This record gives sequence, C-alpha cells and structure tokens, in this order.
Amino acid sequence: MKQILLTLAVIITSLSSYAQEINCKAIVIADQIQGVDPKVFKTLEKSLGDFVNSRKWTNDNFETKEKIECVFTLILSKPIDGVEGGYTGKLNIQATRPVFNSTYSSTMVNYIDNDVAIKFDQYQSLDFNDNRITGADALSSNLTALIAYYTYFILALDYDSFSLKGGTEFYNKAQNIVNNAPESKVIMGWKATENQRNRYWLVDQVTNSRFAEMRTLFYKYHRLGLDQFSTDAELARNTMNDIFPMLERVNTENPSSVLMRFFFYAKADEIQNFLAKTSMVDKQKIIPILAAIDVSNAAKYQALLK
Repeated sequence: MKQILLTLAVIITSLSSYAQEINCKAIVIADQIQGVDPKVFKTLEKSLGDFVNSRKWTNDNFETKEKIECVFTLILSKPIDGVEGGYTGKLNIQATRPVFNSTYSSTMVNYIDNDVAIKFDQYQSLDFNDNRITGADALSSNLTALIAYYTYFILALDYDSFSLKGGTEFYNKAQNIVNNAPESKVIMGWKATENQRNRYWLVDQVTNSRFAEMRTLFYKYHRLGLDQFSTDAELARNTMNDIFPMLERVNTENPSSVLMRFFFYAKADEIQNFLAKTSMVDKQKIIPILAAIDVSNAAKYQALLK
C-alpha cells in the first residue's frame, strides 16, 4: 500500500512539474459602472483568470519555470444599453518572456485594445471553441474570442522568439478567430474597414509576407540577442545592432503599420536601456533610424547622444 501511495505521489509530482502554458493574472476595473454588485466583477476577474490558466492552448508541455507570464486588465467604462450584463471598455494586454540564464524578463506585449464590447453572466462558465467562435450570444462569445485571440497572439510571439517563425500555428489560430468573429452593432475590432489599427490588421500584418522580416528580427532580437548576453555579450550586441536596419526596411515598405507600433509599445524602454550601454559610434548609427520609426520616443533616443 505504501508503495502504491509513493508511486502515485511521484506521478502527481511529475505531472505538476508540467502545466498549462500561461500564468495569467486577470484584473477587472469597473469603477465607472454604477448600480451593479461589485461581486459580479470579482467573479468576472476570477473567471477570466481560470479561463486562460486552466485551458490547454498547445500540444506542448511547459515546465512551470517556462510558463508565459501575462496580465489582462479589463477596464469597463459603461453598460451597453438594453443588454443585461453588457459593457464596453478597453483591454490592456501585457506579457513577458524570461531571458536565458538571467533573472530578467523581456516585455513581449504592452498593448491596449480600445474596442471592447462584452457580456458576462456570473452564473455561466466561460466557454470557447476554435471551431465555433460565435456561440448563441454574440457579446458573450466576444469576451472569450477577445481573450483567446490575444492568448494565441502571445503564444505566437513566444514561440517566434525561441524558434524562427515557430509561432505560425498560433497566428493562424488568431486569424481564424478574426475570420469567424462574433458580430453585432456594438462589436468592433475584427473588421478591416473599421480602422487601420485593430485586431484584424495586427494579425493580418504579422502573417503577411510584406512583414516577414519582422518575425525574423523578433527571433534574432530574443534568441540570438538577449539570450546570448550571458555567454557572448559582444556577439549578442552585434546581433542586436543588426535588427535596427531590418526595422528600417520594414517601416520604409510599410509606413505607419500597427505591427510596428505594437513592437515599440513593448520594446521602446528595453531598446533605450540597450542603447545606453552601446558605444557612441553605434548610437550615432542606430538612433537616427529609431527616431524616424518610433517618433513618439524620438526625444528619449536622441537624449542618449548627449
């Protein structure tokens, strides 16, 4: 009997060392919503965290230390007229990736989606099916479609950062959500005609051959750059330096793209910290490129030349 219990303990310990891929913290802020029991939003917060953390999103096994850290902050601003449990707002998505042989984590996503319209029933569990994105209720389905879209996008970026174009499967899953997204008069963000910086265009651009170099540089930046600093800092720095002309080429061919903004929302601070430790010769080559592409942070880059 003791042997059986010991065997079971070993199996359970072994299984627990492998976990779902995501360690997600969900935060729901609904200070602007009046007349609704705050417990509803606490339930929503827990439901969102459970939805991401308990679902198996890939066919791979992740060790606990390999899990992707992310935060979904759902900020609800107002109720949807005539829809019980319906709200509009925005979603802040943040995700990080550990850097090899260090305690540092690199930000992969730091993005705000302003086109959020959802419905939540605290007495129903959140459900999502890749083969049936739109369920019986469009707004309820939009909540899980939205979270699943960004979860797949985070996974795609993580896989791309470890293996050249390794995230294709997950970009395709995000694209599938776009193609089959729920529809209603208040749901926005899934259609090309709505604006040039929404979920449609984000996944369209990252999977488009015109932006292929973005995925290559994302891999070089992380796997051949950041991950190599502990073993060969000079080689890693030279690799990092090479990505800036690549960014310039992509931007020249595709000016003002949402994908380029998405990249710099996550990487601007990290790039500034990297440049602070480079030689003045390298700064003089790289900073004019960055100032032209990432205009909102141009002054910060240029300050490093002083």
